[in-house]
Amino acid sequence: MTGAATFPGAAWAEVDPAAAGFDPAALARLGETLGGLTTTSFMVVSGGRIAWRYGDVAEVSYLASTRKSILSLLYGPHVAAGRIDLSRTLEQLGIEDVQGLTPQERQATIRDILTSRSGVYAPAGSPGGDDAGTPARGAHPPGRYFHYNNWDFNVAGAIFEQLTGIAVHDALRDQLAIPLGFEDFDRSRQRMLGYPDRSRFLAYHMFLSGRDMARVGLLALRGGRWGDRQVVPEAWIRESLAPHVRPEAMAGRFAGRGMGYGYYWWLPMHTEAPEWQGAFLASGHYGQFILGLPALDLLMVHRRAISDERALKRNAGIDLGDLPAVSAGEMVALGQAVLDARG
Repeated sequence: MTGAATFPGAAWAEVDPAAAGFDPAALARLGETLGGLTTTSFMVVSGGRIAWRYGDVAEVSYLASTRKSILSLLYGPHVAAGRIDLSRTLEQLGIEDVQGLTPQERQATIRDILTSRSGVYAPAGSPGGDDAGTPARGAHPPGRYFHYNNWDFNVAGAIFEQLTGIAVHDALRDQLAIPLGFEDFDRSRQRMLGYPDRSRFLAYHMFLSGRDMARVGLLALRGGRWGDRQVVPEAWIRESLAPHVRPEAMAGRFAGRGMGYGYYWWLPMHTEAPEWQGAFLASGHYGQFILGLPALDLLMVHRRAISDERALKRNAGIDLGDLPAVSAGEMVALGQAVLDARG
């Protein structure tokens, strides 16, 4: 890790971009690029300080699937404490759903769930998965086939609550928002959303600001440490950011993107360039991203703010049509533009 191990206090410290090794003219061109996208805010954090920002990084908005990477962090301390055993199966946990589970599906483990390889292709209780690419029930045994399925992500929240006795959003507050000093966190704004007629397992949606997302990203970038406290076990961070699913094993709309998958973290593996080694990405619909480059102690956060009203209607199954968005591939390109701006 390069740079001093600096962490934000009550507010983020800032550093002059040139002093952080960036070409201000190149960053100005990046701003022009963002202006041509649907971007509402963007942050570059170098060495634990804000080196550049665009838009309102304090605006709180819907995280969409970025919530999944945050749930992975919440799991860590409870796995280390023995409350969550990743080898336990859905059958052992007594997990059932509206349409029932088959004997094969009940053999999926929590680890299978965390790598989106459960082999359970039951209807999900919220939108956002690769629904068009869903295999037939029973098509693949647990642990064998990657399918980006909100059923897995939502049941992971229910399993967390069952085994810890803590609501996911309370854990978000107590395990992350308080120790990391979130500046804009509102517990009452966090919501369970979805369609209970399709599945018992709804989505644990989160609403955070860009600058608080950056605190989450810095925690992952620093191996789960925040100041002098190990908030998430370092071993869990390493395990979560390991490529449990390689890019060549991706299927459906995620095939061919040069991305691996850990425990609910995307892993850009499109290049052998040293600065991209160990990179991780939290990715949410419309353009909610946390991109970490541990080799450079460098972090980027991208937001495409969405109104609460739209988020609630989308998760109620009300078809509003889609909106122009920033894709994961575009975020990787933006990350490369930030790298190119380094002197």
